[in-house]
Amino acid sequence: MNSLMEVVGSLLVLTLSTLLLPGAYSASITIKNNCPFTIWPGALSGASTAQLSSTGFELASQASQTIDVPEKWSGRFWGRRQCSNANGKFVCGNGDCGSGQVACNGAGGAPPVSLAEFTLSGFGSQDFYDVSLVDGYNLPVSIAPQKGGCQSTICPKDVNTVCPQELALKGSDGGIIGCKSACMALNQPQYCCSGAFNTPDKCPPTNYSKIFKDQCPQAYSYAYDDKTSTFTCPAGGNYVVTFCP
Repeated sequence: MNSLMEVVGSLLVLTLSTLLLPGAYSASITIKNNCPFTIWPGALSGASTAQLSSTGFELASQASQTIDVPEKWSGRFWGRRQCSNANGKFVCGNGDCGSGQVACNGAGGAPPVSLAEFTLSGFGSQDFYDVSLVDGYNLPVSIAPQKGGCQSTICPKDVNTVCPQELALKGSDGGIIGCKSACMALNQPQYCCSGAFNTPDKCPPTNYSKIFKDQCPQAYSYAYDDKTSTFTCPAGGNYVVTFCP
């Protein structure tokens, strides 16, 4: 019969082995809706990572939902607005992912949408996260790491209230429910950082991107807005994404 010390030692080795297995650790991301209306958050994993267990769900005002994510994961969350079932098909007036269902099933949201983006790197590394308005804006949003010493990032203002008409997306009631990026609305290389403008030194901020930046200084306002918009935290913590923080 094995001694007590041998049994304890075997259990310890087994526990450590389990913890060190790739993918054994997972973080959690909690999605909160502080908006005064229902939203339908969507989730999309990056090309090299599997889709999450939930890729879309309904979230009433003041409700929240927590999703487990793998140790190493990249992806994004966004909020869909003005959604309903039409002729047996689920559709949204803003941020629709085209799946015809509440779940997005591997499809991204049609811009303009505010994005909460993550690259989780696993133990011993750094997580990267940001709020991006490169695809336009539809809702205020924040990312709060639940780990001491890590900085939150937030887009606190309603950009829709200052959105130029040429960028505005209007809802079924005629109100502005999204503000398109200048790239999406005008499709010109100086706004898309393409063609002759495809490097940081040749694609500076524009009058349009400055509108987004003035409202949300910590968020990406255009493609090369890295210096003030990318945040890091030692891997191994959880996060809270809040819409209408």
